[in-house]
Amino acid sequence: MTDRVYNFSPGPAVLPISVLERVQKDMLCLPGAGASILEISHRSKSFEKILDSVKTRLTRLLKIPAGYKILFLQGGSRLQFSMIAMNLLKGSGKAAEYLVTGSWGKYALEEAKKEGETRVVWDGKATNYDRLPAAGEYRSDPNAAYLHFTSNETIQGVQFLAEPASNSTLICDASSDFMCRPLPIEKYGMIYACAQKNAGPSGVTVVIVREDLLAKSADSLPGYMSYKKHAEENSLWNTPNTFGIYVVDLVCQWLEEEIGGLAKMEELNRRKSALLYDVIDASGGFYQGHAQPANRSLMNVTFRLPSDEIQEKFLTEAKAKKLADLKGHRSVGGIRASIYNAMPIAGVELLRDFMQEFRTNNAK
Repeated sequence: MTDRVYNFSPGPAVLPISVLERVQKDMLCLPGAGASILEISHRSKSFEKILDSVKTRLTRLLKIPAGYKILFLQGGSRLQFSMIAMNLLKGSGKAAEYLVTGSWGKYALEEAKKEGETRVVWDGKATNYDRLPAAGEYRSDPNAAYLHFTSNETIQGVQFLAEPASNSTLICDASSDFMCRPLPIEKYGMIYACAQKNAGPSGVTVVIVREDLLAKSADSLPGYMSYKKHAEENSLWNTPNTFGIYVVDLVCQWLEEEIGGLAKMEELNRRKSALLYDVIDASGGFYQGHAQPANRSLMNVTFRLPSDEIQEKFLTEAKAKKLADLKGHRSVGGIRASIYNAMPIAGVELLRDFMQEFRTNNAK
């Protein structure tokens, strides 16, 4: 434990200590299974119990209404970018609409273009994706196959804290803010998230899809690419990431029993992000936030320093204080502090204190 740092990595990211301790305890032999979670069959009673548990917990946490299926897939968001278009766009005779608010929205659009007609209804490229569209700044076509958006852009640090206006089926890549707050699931046709930001380890992807959309999966699709096939087989059409699903279940248990649910989680996330944004806003320009204040992310705090030289000094001194993986993405530069659900407030307070001390020692 003494060697652990505060991990501000954008992903794979920090996990709750209690979850890691539970994994460590059960690694050699999962209670009741007679073997490690890494060894048991995905068809076994032991894994069936885990699968039922994680779906029940997700349903409670997100208040998922009847008429939705929970799927556990692989391939992360990258595969979903293609699967969505293959299942819901290709052969529909319609266009799919995309809100492009950062790097991941661009990647999703690029893959969809390969499967059918797409239309960009808003693109924040002109200001390097430092904001989200304002009300009335775009129009959504009710005849579109769907409207796709990225709820939190990990690289640029902008986040939708309410659903964008849509006249068609709303599809959301929630990879980097999944379960950071309550969501009105009934407003969505589909939500998907790779787990390694907020929900578990890398290698498992959670998909919550409205049942009527499953009928749109053409029989001609390759088996793995069909949402309908995965739903029919209870996410067991192929061998799923059994370990990843097990850890997602433990994270859900942590959210329910230690945090107290998603409303409590949102309160904590707002407190944590405010600690850093307050330092940025009070720095007199020493720290310059990338995202415009109205669209700042609760998960990824992005900012720049006065020069590359000072930035490197910041990173070096931060690492010495066990504040790790703070370097921003090359397309934005600067610093990125990823403060996902499992980042303890003590880690954010330490970063806040370091930022204040560093500014005092280095501001001209």
